[in-house]
Amino acid sequence: MEYENKLVLAPMVRIGTLPFRLLAAEYGADITYGEEIIDHKLVKCDRRLNEKIGSIDFVEKGTGSVVFRTCDEEKDRVVFQMGTSDAVRALTAAQMVCKDVAAVDINMGCPKSFSVSGGMGAALLTKPDLIHDILTTLRRNMSIPVTCKIRLLKSSQDTVELARRIEKTGVSALAVHGRKVPDRPRDPAKWSEIADVVASLSIPVIANGDVFEYDDFQRIKVATGTSSVMVARGALWNASIFCPKGKLPWEEVKREYVRKSILWDNDIKSTKHTLKEMIMHHSSLELPEGKAVIKSDSLVDLARLYGEEKSYDFFVKN
Repeated sequence: MEYENKLVLAPMVRIGTLPFRLLAAEYGADITYGEEIIDHKLVKCDRRLNEKIGSIDFVEKGTGSVVFRTCDEEKDRVVFQMGTSDAVRALTAAQMVCKDVAAVDINMGCPKSFSVSGGMGAALLTKPDLIHDILTTLRRNMSIPVTCKIRLLKSSQDTVELARRIEKTGVSALAVHGRKVPDRPRDPAKWSEIADVVASLSIPVIANGDVFEYDDFQRIKVATGTSSVMVARGALWNASIFCPKGKLPWEEVKREYVRKSILWDNDIKSTKHTLKEMIMHHSSLELPEGKAVIKSDSLVDLARLYGEEKSYDFFVKN
């Protein structure tokens, strides 16, 4: 895995499942992060080969629910992002998936309560010794790259100091979201503070924040001095943002996502959540399409809604 001059799909909870990652890659994403998976959850799983669809599934014991699904097609570019607050447990989880992914990333930027309350995500930003313990434990025992994703701290100096400590653990790259923990998505990303980090490190820094058009990739590169860029909402709203020739109509992208979700037997709740996020940005959930998605109970309902019955028939027959 190389981290220079890359366009990267950001980790997004309930969105970054296999179909969406494959969709982004099809449109030009070089590296695709999966949604954050909590280490507690993964260590309760069994690894299984799903011969019907050709995937590798990590299935929770007892419930049978698929916690993480991947496939050989994305092995060289998919990053398994983990939520953790314990070095030993993180290593146990990472060793379970290390042969099926290109790299492992530790989430140190999620500000949501479910993550922070467990000492994970952004809660780690105030615990540099624990960060060091987790990253060095992984680095010493893993043969694939280890990275992490952080947010900005209260001052640029604090962010740079933490980034330097992270670099010393031997990670292969560092992703920096240009917002602080209290910031909301509507607050402008602070590209200048990402630039301070880039100027202070020798490892690749992946800049993240306020990339909504293909031209924004070059703008953030110039502003920060980095060569690699990560995009979240811009890709969610239209995954063809990675296309150099320009974005495709969102209806076309949306339908391709539905097709891939059917063929890869994606979780219906995840599929509906992603579709609703797309629709809310481009249209309204109060219109007939939005209401139909909300009422859908299965992938076959979505297949009928979007005229993908052939894809569903193919999935059933195979």
